[in-house]
Formats: sequence, structure tokens, C-alpha cells
Amino acid sequence: MKRKKIPDSVTVNRKARFDYMLGEELSVGMVLAGPEVRLVRDHHVQLKGSFVTIRNGELWLNNLTLGAETARNIKLLATRGQISALEREKVAGSTIVPVKLLGGGRHIKLVIAVGKGKKKYDKRETIKKRDFERGKYA
Repeated sequence: MKRKKIPDSVTVNRKARFDYMLGEELSVGMVLAGPEVRLVRDHHVQLKGSFVTIRNGELWLNNLTLGAETARNIKLLATRGQISALEREKVAGSTIVPVKLLGGGRHIKLVIAVGKGKKKYDKRETIKKRDFERGKYA
């Protein structure tokens, strides 16, 4: 019996967890060319500043930085049902945020989540909770 390999995390968007209250996560595929796949597998990719939009019933990842290239837009692969559910969430005032990039196995996947923007006082509360857990105030 073959074991299914758990995909390695290539990069994580740490700022997303700080700036947004994230909801349900969804793993989607990406349309990449050969050299782009090599850049992702070699960890020459940055999710910082990237965001997901819905255009003409398709998901697009905007401002993905690959290697020394400038930011580029990449088409994401998801089912129609998943896209329509994300569209309903977006109409309700949420945003679609890329959380992490997985590339350990044969396929390169992007984990996206629906997020609601945090206010400044929410961010301060997050910092306070994190510092308390580290034992800074103990």
C-alpha cells in the first residue's frame, strides 16, 4: 500500500493571520509554466502583498512574486461550486487571502481562506495574547 506524501509548505503568509480573521481554508491548484514551477520548488516565491480576485467566474492570484521577476497574476484552479461559494462570501464583505503555498508532492497547491479585516484594536489584542502566551507578562 502506497503512503500519500504530505505536501511540504513552501511559503506561509504570516501577515495574513495578523491582518485578517480567517475562516474556512480551501486548497486550490495553480496554472504555472515550467520555470515558474522550478522557482516555487526552490523557495523563490513570496506571498506578501498578494491577494485573490474573481474575474469572469475564475479565480486569479494577483501580485505573486516569483524569483527576481516582478509581481505576476496567476490563474487558480477550483470547481465552479467552490468559486460560487467564495463569490457569495466576497459579496458579504469578506476578502479572499492566500495563506500558504504547498509544493512537496507532484502538484503545487495554494491554500486560500476567506478573511474579514481586523481593526487596529483587534490587532493590538492579538499582540497582547501572543505576548502573554510567550510568558512576557507572567
